[in-house]
Amino acid sequence: MSLKRIAEPNLAQLLDYVALGTVADVVPLDAVNRILVYQGLLRIRMGLAHAGINALIEVSGRSTKNLAAADFGFAIAPRLNAAGRMDDMSLGIACLLCDDAAQAKAMALQLDQLNNDRREVESQMRLEAMALISEIGLLEKPHLPSGLCLFNANWHQGVIGILASRIKDRLHRPVIAFAPSGQADEIKGSARSVTGVHIRDALSDIAALHPGLLERFGGHAMAAGLTLKLRDYPAFALAFEEAVSQRMAGLDWEQKVYSDGELSEQDLTLELADSLQAVGIWGQGFPEPVFHGVFEVLQARIVGQQHLKLVLRQPGGKQPVDAIVFYPEQVESWLGVRQVLVAYKLEVNEYKGVRSVQLVAVYLEKQA
Repeated sequence: MSLKRIAEPNLAQLLDYVALGTVADVVPLDAVNRILVYQGLLRIRMGLAHAGINALIEVSGRSTKNLAAADFGFAIAPRLNAAGRMDDMSLGIACLLCDDAAQAKAMALQLDQLNNDRREVESQMRLEAMALISEIGLLEKPHLPSGLCLFNANWHQGVIGILASRIKDRLHRPVIAFAPSGQADEIKGSARSVTGVHIRDALSDIAALHPGLLERFGGHAMAAGLTLKLRDYPAFALAFEEAVSQRMAGLDWEQKVYSDGELSEQDLTLELADSLQAVGIWGQGFPEPVFHGVFEVLQARIVGQQHLKLVLRQPGGKQPVDAIVFYPEQVESWLGVRQVLVAYKLEVNEYKGVRSVQLVAVYLEKQA
C-alpha cells in the first residue's frame, strides 16, 4: 500500500483572510494576533490579496497600498455583513472566495449597494428610536433607566444590532432593539451592553426568574440575541431593567474617554498620522491612541445629513486642521459653536488623490 504525498499548503496565502476575520470579528489583538494581522496587511499592500478582498477594498474607496487594520472593521466588514443583514450572506462568501477579478468586482458592487441600503434603513431607524426616547422623556431625566428596550413593528431585524449599538453608545446603557421576527406573534431582539454588565448573564437571570418569558437567547458579555412573544414584551422590558439594575449596583456609570495627551500644532502632521497608521495594528484590546485639546472652530457644516465636518485651529495657532464627528447629538446645534474640547484620533483623509491630516472625534464638548 503506497501513501500519496500531498504537498504542504502555503498557509501564508490565507493571511489576508486571517487579518480580515480577526479584526472584523473583534478578536482581541494580543501579540500573536497583531503579528497575523500585520502580515496579512503586508500581503495586501504588496498586491498579494485574493480577488474578492481587493474588490471590496476598491469599492470602499480604500487603497491596497496604505490599507490600515481599522479599514477591515469600518470599510470592508460592513459591506460583507450587509449581505446577511439585508439579503443573503452567501453573496459575501462568494465574493471572498472568487478568483476572477471581474466577477469579484461585480459582487463587491452589489455588496456596496446593500451596504448603502443598510445605511438608509439604519438612519431612519435611529431617528425613530431617538424620537421614541425623547417622547417618553428619557433624555430629560436626571437618571436614565438601567437598561432600555425599544421596539417598532416596522424595524428591519437585520439592522437592530447596529441600532442597539448606536443607542447604547449614545446613552451609555445596555440596550435591546426589537423587530418582528417573521414568525406570528414573535419578535427578535439584539442586545448590546457596556463594560461591567454581562448581557448574556442578565438574560439568564431573567430566564431563571421568569420561566417561559424568553423563547430562546444566547450571546456573550457585550452582545446577545433573543426572541420572545410580542405579548410578553412589556413584561420583559420591566424584567430587563430590573436585571440590569441588579448587575449595575456599585458601578460608575459616567462614560469616560481616556486620552494619551495633547498634541501641539507642530505634531498635527501627515507624517505622524502616517506613522500611527503604518506601525499600529489597532483594534480590540489594543486601542488606537486618542489625543485631546481645545480648538477654535473656523468652519462647521453638516455632511451626510448626520455628520459634522469642522475646520479647527488651536488657540493662538496658525495652521487649520480638518475634523469629522460622526453622529453628534443634535448636529445642528454645533453650527454656531466657536470653541470646542475634542478627544480625537489622528488619521489620514484621502480625497480625490489628495492626502491630508484629519481629526476623527470620539468626544466633543462645547466650550464657553
